[in-house]
Amino acid sequence: MTDRKPCKVCNFTRQKSYGVVVPSLDELKQKGCEFLGYSPTDPVTVVLENDGTIVEDQAYFLCLPSNTKFMLLHEKETWSPVRKMDGGTAWMARESVLLDTDAVDAVSSAAPWWGLAQQLKQDMASVILMSEADLQTLVDAPCPELASALGFQEKKAEDLQETLQRVLDRREEERQSKELLQLYLKAAEKEDGHQEEPSQSDQRGAGDRDVPDGMEVDAASGFMSRTLMVLKGKTFPETRLSTEDLQMVVARGVEAMEQVLGWDTERTTALLQACKAELATRLQQIQAVQSVRNNTQPDGNQQSSEKSTEEGVETPAQGSE
Repeated sequence: MTDRKPCKVCNFTRQKSYGVVVPSLDELKQKGCEFLGYSPTDPVTVVLENDGTIVEDQAYFLCLPSNTKFMLLHEKETWSPVRKMDGGTAWMARESVLLDTDAVDAVSSAAPWWGLAQQLKQDMASVILMSEADLQTLVDAPCPELASALGFQEKKAEDLQETLQRVLDRREEERQSKELLQLYLKAAEKEDGHQEEPSQSDQRGAGDRDVPDGMEVDAASGFMSRTLMVLKGKTFPETRLSTEDLQMVVARGVEAMEQVLGWDTERTTALLQACKAELATRLQQIQAVQSVRNNTQPDGNQQSSEKSTEEGVETPAQGSE
């Protein structure tokens, strides 16, 4: 019973741990309080560090193997399992837990944002590679503790959190804009699908349509086939031709028009005379219109109107068919 047993003792945060050699449970409490900085008069409870089993019996203490690790708890302290870096923070909700400086460091190191803060401390540019969840974790971190972890003043840490929040807001706006654009494109594709079949039918119909009769130009004569048809088949053809066509007929002369129309000289001459008369009539009409305009315009514009009249006589406007 007097054999001394090597043991380990730690506080409830596991930040302080010491090795002792004691013969009894009472001496374990005494030396443990001494090493951990507890008052000898403070009541403590001894539990197994690995599972929280309370050790109060001397016989049970002696049955435990050497180097067993014990945890000494004050009155309001409770045992908790070893914290994981990715674990929850429910242990922070214990009632009336008084933490010393080492315990505060343990709380910070176990918080989810602690590792992210260390990344930023080593390389601030690493924030670019962080996910939105990581950024939100840093934004939600307690500002004083974040400032301490980064080595910043609290105001600078607060500015950092505001900047990260703006980044998150901008990403959310970009995401919403992208979703709206995708919805618009889907709606546009759906609408195009409804219009595709009628459009294809219209294109097929347009491709099947022939060029309107009469628009082809006769290579030998230079007249459009429609003009030749009017000259040959219509009564008073001069009234059905445009001013440009009339000028072409008059300019060709009798001999050339005989070959184009295949008529005799008398008939061709009569046609050209009728075309000349029609052309002269149209020129007189143009001059009459210009004269009316001159009478209705101020004197200051009369000179320019007379000039326009002369130009109209030299280059007659195209008449209606």
